Amino acid sequence: MAASWEAAVSDVRAAREASLAKVEPRLQGLPEGLPRNSTGLAKVVLSPRELEITENYTITQLLAALRERKLSVEEVTRAYLRRAALAQAATNCLTGLLWDEAIERARYLDSLPEPKGQLFGLPISTKEHHGMVGDNVTSSASYACWAGKQHNSNLLYDTLWDEGCVFYARTTQPQTIMHLETESNLYGLTVNPFNRDLTPGGSSGGEAAMLGMRASILGVGGDIGGSVRCPCSHVGVYGFKPTLKRISLLGQRGHMAGKEAILPTAGPMALDREALDLFMKVAISAKPWRIDPSLSMQEWTPYHFDRPLKIAVQWWDGVVRPHPPMLRAMKEVSDACKKAGMKIVEWDCEPLNHRKGWEIITSLYWPDGGKEVMGLLNSTGEPILPLTKFIIEEQPSVKDLSQAELWQRCVERDQYREAYARAWNKTAEEDGQEVDVILCPASFGAATPHRQSRYWGYTANWNLLDYPGAVFPVTVVDPSKDPVDTSYIPKTEEDKFVHDMYSPDKYVDAPVSLQLIGRRHHDEKVLAALAEIERAMGR
Repeated sequence: MAASWEAAVSDVRAAREASLAKVEPRLQGLPEGLPRNSTGLAKVVLSPRELEITENYTITQLLAALRERKLSVEEVTRAYLRRAALAQAATNCLTGLLWDEAIERARYLDSLPEPKGQLFGLPISTKEHHGMVGDNVTSSASYACWAGKQHNSNLLYDTLWDEGCVFYARTTQPQTIMHLETESNLYGLTVNPFNRDLTPGGSSGGEAAMLGMRASILGVGGDIGGSVRCPCSHVGVYGFKPTLKRISLLGQRGHMAGKEAILPTAGPMALDREALDLFMKVAISAKPWRIDPSLSMQEWTPYHFDRPLKIAVQWWDGVVRPHPPMLRAMKEVSDACKKAGMKIVEWDCEPLNHRKGWEIITSLYWPDGGKEVMGLLNSTGEPILPLTKFIIEEQPSVKDLSQAELWQRCVERDQYREAYARAWNKTAEEDGQEVDVILCPASFGAATPHRQSRYWGYTANWNLLDYPGAVFPVTVVDPSKDPVDTSYIPKTEEDKFVHDMYSPDKYVDAPVSLQLIGRRHHDEKVLAALAEIERAMGR
């Protein structure tokens, strides 16, 4: 049995190394010992032209330069391929580099008489278990038993391809795709480019590490408990979790196919805010509901405010108090919004019982008690990692539910959603205007030390509610501004675990990000609110 999963590890890593061996010219100048912060390596390893291409353009500017043929698609693709190889060397973020396929695609696009597609020539990196356009594609979803298993593309990636993008790298995800960390037996541990002692988050942590290294300008992640927002927050980039059934994942590979109690959604992860809106517009303009009938038939309609925002600030979730850098970021942003004329109110979620929300959602993640997942791991003798045990075996609500018990859990889910909707409605009682968005932490703190990501509350509760959420960078940990609060006495077991984790020296150079939450199906409004808030921040 052990030889079976170990053979899978050997096979997938050999395939990855073979893909990296195609990099030309070879990477030169890497230090023997990697620094704690790897973000400066590009200036040592890459050429001035590669640095210019990968650092000097927003997504809008890069697309314009490609359409106007000021940059060739092949030149841009090669720059991002080499920077992806560097990101892999620094952070262990790739399952494979698509060197030949990407260059072939780039040359085809360059050969066209006229640029075609909204994403003409744009390099996009992708999460491995989603699949890929092309021939001889395999996806393991980080299960040893699926290593080498044939796979195809998915509907979303077909849409992006038809709009002219170049897929060039596939990225790591954790065992079971259900950690806020990125570690698997197949590919090992992915580290944060700003501080290798910290995680880039999960489950889309490979994408996050790529973006943190500026080896990607736009990546695709997936989110069922924070798997887009957590990693984006940990590396200080932008991410968006849409409302369910707006973006199709038809064709992705994962366990428990057919489970509908709690569903994932794909979402963009990007270096700038404009990319989030672009991704959503492109994905939805293809009318994917014509092929995937589970989707909402809802066009992407940009939202415009005709009055100042009304923002509810959630300082904590009633279970775990955020670390000092996160509280400082919250104050800085809420003060900037208030100064810009926006109305700021408090969001008291303690009566809404986020602890109960966690009990409900963990049960609905694993209504079979984790039997299918454990069976996949046990089929090859693959070792179960600690964070897999945490999310399945250490959650009291995770049980093999009968059909009647599952129905009851879904009733509890819907009652929880109703209570939250009523609380949101009540915000209009004083002035006739309900809050537009909730401003809250994206996590309890900056990126977490490895294997310590055991509190999902700041992201997963919004999955339970199916509220869209955007993450955006604010600041970095500053030991002079963010000392330990020695006066604080933790209120819960989880609170103590998180409180004891913090000391400023652990989080050197770590980005701090916040989260913006809107009501269900108010996706466009969330992104419009983000633009207003960033303007208030002086961006």
